[in-house]
Amino acid sequence: MKLKISLLLALIFITKLAIAQDEWEFKTQSEGIKVYSNAKSTLKVKPIKVECIFNATPAQITAVLFDIKNYTDWVYKNKLTSVVKQVSPTDLFYYAEINMPWPAQNRDFIAHITATQNPDTKVITVDAPSVSGMVPVKERISRIKKSIGKWVMTPVGNSQTNITYYLQIEPDGGAPAWLINMFLSDGPMQSFKKLKLQVQKPAYRNVQQLFK
Repeated sequence: MKLKISLLLALIFITKLAIAQDEWEFKTQSEGIKVYSNAKSTLKVKPIKVECIFNATPAQITAVLFDIKNYTDWVYKNKLTSVVKQVSPTDLFYYAEINMPWPAQNRDFIAHITATQNPDTKVITVDAPSVSGMVPVKERISRIKKSIGKWVMTPVGNSQTNITYYLQIEPDGGAPAWLINMFLSDGPMQSFKKLKLQVQKPAYRNVQQLFK
């Protein structure tokens, strides 16, 4: 029942993002990575969108996204991650703790990450909404109860991928919205710069087991 409710919330978040496609405001760019925020959103923490092109295939990037144990190599302020439940190679639940700047408490969440591929276009979509339960709430760490991460990866030629990434988060407790917004404005850029390097590591070069 809890899982159904979480999936329903994720669907609502995705719908909101789709409706707001014409409301994205350009914030910054570096190394071909463009970051936007939805300034018209009524949420205290503004949704984020990132666009870029990587010299890697959608399958390679998907392999990095499902390599949970190595998130600390590239995800901004990621303190630790661990797999909670593995359903399949493209369907799992994981726990993550994020280091937050003082005076905010660290945040944590449990996400259900899944990947699907359109058989005709070869576009891979990776969804990672937060879910409740599974891991007990920890003392002095604020649990993120509502968030959605969504990756849309479109192949460009034989070895490049056009990435569009969406992030919407509703953190609970402690830190003011302006601090969270400032944190999120820098986080995606730093993560994507490191992801560019991460996906070029030998472990991901010839990945074919997830998608062709």
